[in-house]
Amino acid sequence: MTSRPIRTAIAGFGLSGSVFHAPYIAGNPSYELTAFATSDPERQAQAAKRYPNAKIGDAPLDLVALADELDLIVLGTPPATHHRLAKAALEAGLDVVVDKPFVVHSADGEELIRLAASLGRVLTVYQNRRWDGDALTVQKLLDAGTLGEVTRFEAGMERWAPEIAKAWKASATAEDGGGVLFDLGTHVLDLALRFFGPATVTYAEIAARRAQENADDDVFLTLRHESGVISHVTINLNSHLHGPRFRVLGSRGAFVKFGSDPQEPFVRKGGLPSHPAYGVEPPENHGTLEVDGQQRTIPTERGAYPEFYRLLAEKLNDGGITSARPVPVDPADSVAVLRLIEQARRLA
Repeated sequence: MTSRPIRTAIAGFGLSGSVFHAPYIAGNPSYELTAFATSDPERQAQAAKRYPNAKIGDAPLDLVALADELDLIVLGTPPATHHRLAKAALEAGLDVVVDKPFVVHSADGEELIRLAASLGRVLTVYQNRRWDGDALTVQKLLDAGTLGEVTRFEAGMERWAPEIAKAWKASATAEDGGGVLFDLGTHVLDLALRFFGPATVTYAEIAARRAQENADDDVFLTLRHESGVISHVTINLNSHLHGPRFRVLGSRGAFVKFGSDPQEPFVRKGGLPSHPAYGVEPPENHGTLEVDGQQRTIPTERGAYPEFYRLLAEKLNDGGITSARPVPVDPADSVAVLRLIEQARRLA
């Protein structure tokens, strides 16, 4: 085990870098937040104010040029850049975290996995929704066999977002990694595969409802898992009233859960992951379990995004690629998600 902090750089300081990565890296003593890269002057100022000891560069490749001063780079840049930047970082001798959707094409993901293995570098993908409190709750029920044999899984991520706030998203096509299927869809599909194993897309609806949308913002998919479970996946940015986050039907009972995980809004409001209220969902948002005709409320497990970087630090400090410890997210899992997206697009 090494005692030196893992010298870490973050490419991008938009929502991804500032909310989903920096607070968890800075709050973990196993890491040193060494550098950022963003071309936006306002974001540069924000990063410098929050993390005054970090270097600030204009472009991700500025961080790759600092490879001798770094151990790890986190790519929170638009999806179309992921393959090129991850490849450059791996070849520079860095371990790499790539934000979802990993890459745009499954073949590019497979190439990066082979490259990382050949260079002896650690490569992982930031699928943080595995540590949503409601996802952890579903996993706990499944592990306990509470629902019996599961037959149907319904998962949704729905929002009312009539305007596209980010410039790159407004102009991005599906070929650029744009659209809700590559964005929220990768989270939901990752959970479906994690809960119930390999699957095939058997039905797909993919549409663009908003006038300025160049990819997709309204998606419904049906998956048939090898385990026999049928998954219904809904991702929609045109929804005033949202359906369940999860509904799981089994031979003994069922579980339904509404609402959104509280971790992201807590951090966006300035809260820290170390705060006692972090990740705790209010009782009114807890899910309902029915077993053998009896209903009861199930408290939501505490959200745990810090787990990703805790597990990664264990892997890196225990010898990296040579360690038997698993990475937080196997990039092969994210390639499997990309294959589902490719299947869905062919069907639709």
